[in-house]
Amino acid sequence: MTETVEAATAAIPGAGDHNQLYLGGQWVDPHSAATLEVFSPATGVRVGSTPEADAADVDAAVKAARASFDSGVWSSVPPAERADVLDRAAALIEERSAEITALVSAEMGAPASAVATLQQLPGTGVLRAYAQAARDYAWVEYREGLFGVTRVTREPAGVVGAITAWNVPLFLVCNKFGAALAAGCSIVLKPAPETPLIANVLAEIMVEAGVPEGVISVVPGGAETGKALVDHPGVDKITFTGSTAAGKAIGASCAQNLKRCSLELGGKSAAIVLDDVDIAAHGYMLAFFGLFNTGQACVAQTRVLVPRSRQDEIVEAMVAAAKTMTVGTPDDPAAQLGPVISERQRQRIEGYIEAGKAAGATAVLDGGRPEGLDNGFFLNPTIFTGVTNDMVIAQEEIFGPVVSVIAYDTVDEAIAIANDSDYGLAGSVWTADVERGIEISEKIRTGTFGVNFYAIDPGSPFGGYKNSGIGRECGPEGLEAFIEHKSTMLPAGYQVPQSS
Repeated sequence: MTETVEAATAAIPGAGDHNQLYLGGQWVDPHSAATLEVFSPATGVRVGSTPEADAADVDAAVKAARASFDSGVWSSVPPAERADVLDRAAALIEERSAEITALVSAEMGAPASAVATLQQLPGTGVLRAYAQAARDYAWVEYREGLFGVTRVTREPAGVVGAITAWNVPLFLVCNKFGAALAAGCSIVLKPAPETPLIANVLAEIMVEAGVPEGVISVVPGGAETGKALVDHPGVDKITFTGSTAAGKAIGASCAQNLKRCSLELGGKSAAIVLDDVDIAAHGYMLAFFGLFNTGQACVAQTRVLVPRSRQDEIVEAMVAAAKTMTVGTPDDPAAQLGPVISERQRQRIEGYIEAGKAAGATAVLDGGRPEGLDNGFFLNPTIFTGVTNDMVIAQEEIFGPVVSVIAYDTVDEAIAIANDSDYGLAGSVWTADVERGIEISEKIRTGTFGVNFYAIDPGSPFGGYKNSGIGRECGPEGLEAFIEHKSTMLPAGYQVPQSS
């Protein structure tokens, strides 16, 4: 059986052993002799390997990016043409949907259906959204001012160093590529060491779609590789998605070197359930938004705030919904939730579950390790009641299938609890009165919010307040994060072109 699974995994395009690095649009021998071994967290089967880039490999990648940027081979291409390339890349990803989802499922263990809906759909969506933003953006503007006419231009920021997390690698890589390339930048991408293989595939797709050689490089590796990229003097901007602790270190390094950075970090988001909620209609989604992707999502709504008067029926509906969410391997068509990424992460999550119990919370759904899935790092969902917002499980990002239900007496109290967090990334409100929901949304200190739903819309800004990060991704705001503004003062009497 294991041999059959291994053979099937090896047959997935992009899997297997990569002996070279994708630098400047070409496969080249690495300087480093180290490798990253990739094993499925669902089955334990070896998926493949890739060289682990060292500082010399990062230097080669940055130099290739700098040469391509300075040559204008991509940075001087009209924005509408760059947009066409991103649209073609999205179409190519859709054409290869089956093989791409198979590779991502093999690397991170998620069921193919989850990869398709939570990663591929938003991944191609964000590429197309950046393409449209590039077409619509005001790249040149003339302003009448105190001293006459100033020509304001928007130009690509330069060489981008991008670092991504492992939890939704397909979407994250598309998001980094989309923003940087739409702006006209060259990019060096460091994917997470747990999921490096999909980054190579997507880089090749970008070049096939029309991105010139030299513009894209991929440098797989761990913390040392990331540090080499962040600290490299040839990198003009860093964009990072990952933990708050790592983001703070990256932000400090960028500040020291006066380097631009965007940081998309953690969350501990609250779903506020109002007393008029239709729980029959929304009970499933209340559980889903805390548990999707096995809780490995920065936007997961892991604090569910419920009116004390309706707590029992809401919890009953959530528990019933969670019990229908089948945990399984990627080849199980019934599976909705996969494994967590590693044994270390599973033990960390189990430590939080024990901490919740020790603090006095009640596990009304006590997940534990599912039977029959001993080869992977699986956990069933856990739902706690009796949680107070000062508990560790209500304050720290667990990044696993654990939801805390917190009871409140007044809406003002619920708003205060939602805002009582070091994070401010996402949130939602559940009510029969949409206008009431909008009113509450304006009082919650988060960068994104939903009324009776939650999603990251690729055409609208995504990012967080407080420890959830700095800057925004997606939409025109995400494009602008990769752009520099230049003002050129023009002589008296200059006539602005009629087309402007």
